[in-house]
Amino acid sequence: MKILCIGEMLIDFTPVKGMLNSYTANPGGAPANVAVSAARNEIKAGFLGKLGNDDFGKLLINTLKKDNVEILAPELTDEATTTLAFVTLDESGDRSFTFARKPGADMLLSESDVAKVDFSEWDIVHAGSVSQSGLPERDAVLTALKKAKDCGKIVSFDINYRDKIWSFDECKKESEKIFPLTDLLKISDEELDFVGGEANIPSFMRENDIKVVVVTLGGDGAEIYFGRQGGGTESVRIPAMKVKATDTTGAGDAYWGGFLSSLLRQGVKKTSDITMAILETAGKYGAVSGGLCVEKPGGIPALPTLNEIERTLS
Repeated sequence: MKILCIGEMLIDFTPVKGMLNSYTANPGGAPANVAVSAARNEIKAGFLGKLGNDDFGKLLINTLKKDNVEILAPELTDEATTTLAFVTLDESGDRSFTFARKPGADMLLSESDVAKVDFSEWDIVHAGSVSQSGLPERDAVLTALKKAKDCGKIVSFDINYRDKIWSFDECKKESEKIFPLTDLLKISDEELDFVGGEANIPSFMRENDIKVVVVTLGGDGAEIYFGRQGGGTESVRIPAMKVKATDTTGAGDAYWGGFLSSLLRQGVKKTSDITMAILETAGKYGAVSGGLCVEKPGGIPALPTLNEIERTLS
């Protein structure tokens, strides 16, 4: 059971409660969050991404090592500093971002880094749209997902749109190159325009041969769409875990890391292994993972472990 996550890892500067204009440096970045979430679910996890040769890059390397995440691009770059994101939280814990990334080290992942990876070793290969916002990372990640697909691996993609990084039209254009490679797609309810709206999801899945689309709905849970082998699409709504949110940073990644981990634990190795019952179980598991995450501040520091999730489920 192995998950490889590709893309950005960065520092989230999150507000310190009760201290105006004060921030704590927390490790984060959506694909890295998913990798650590999988590792804490006792799934073998790997991370392929570029970090700067600076104190923050070294902190992030140590973070991955602490959670036993395999680092597939260990060489730190001197060409750019580690990417930084400053998080603003509203009264309900919802967040917005400001990025220091012109460029950031994550954008420098290259095809030569990808060439060193044996994709046949991984069961699921996951990436997100932020990786498509600059070169050479854009081409490197696209090549990686093509290699994974050619190896018969399950490809997971998270749209994860950030308007402070690029425009909707640019993100949609680059994401459309990845949709035909995607088996499992994660989007939020705020990103439905990328797939033509909620009513268009079944058609979108058929057009791109996508097996599963999961729409995360914040406190309202998630809607899981499943393309049956014989044709047609069915869906199920899984409610969110009811909690008091402290910080929603990383909540979707906690959900997705738990969801993917549950699929592997249930014996999914290829898309034909997936059933609606398996997806419902994974959706409940992901909901608890995301719910536990928002009760604590920070991205990676808040990600729950297998024992925490199973204890809550029981």
